[in-house]
Amino acid sequence: MLFRSSPELLGPFLEWWVSAKSAMALSVREQELVILRMGCLYASDYVWKHHVPVALEFGISDAELRAVRRGEFASFKEREEALLQLCDAMVCRRTVSQAEWQAFGCRLKPQEVIDLIGLVAQYVLFALTNNVLQVPVEAALQGVPGLEDD
Repeated sequence: MLFRSSPELLGPFLEWWVSAKSAMALSVREQELVILRMGCLYASDYVWKHHVPVALEFGISDAELRAVRRGEFASFKEREEALLQLCDAMVCRRTVSQAEWQAFGCRLKPQEVIDLIGLVAQYVLFALTNNVLQVPVEAALQGVPGLEDD
């Protein structure tokens, strides 16, 4: 499907998107882990393939990529594990249980929790939009391993 976007709306939206991400209290590596997980949770090869090269650039290893795909977070640093576990809770159950707050929320500052909620929300919109509109992955990214590739 091909839809035309309105340049009057898209420009300000993209400015907000970029500035919101750059102002977050989360490191780029942490953001990329969450974004990759969002790609998995929404079965969005578009998100996944766009963010694998960035993730590799910020030190995320192939083994960590596999762990993100599988939802196996125990090998990550405590903060990263907390971000990934809370991301899963927000997407899969649309909330965070008291037990999850006790186990993982204590590893983050209040601003980091707010930033995580914002990042998850951004990629709900982005992954869902790309999935529904069936946006193809650009040719330059065809060689990047997808969600189904080992």
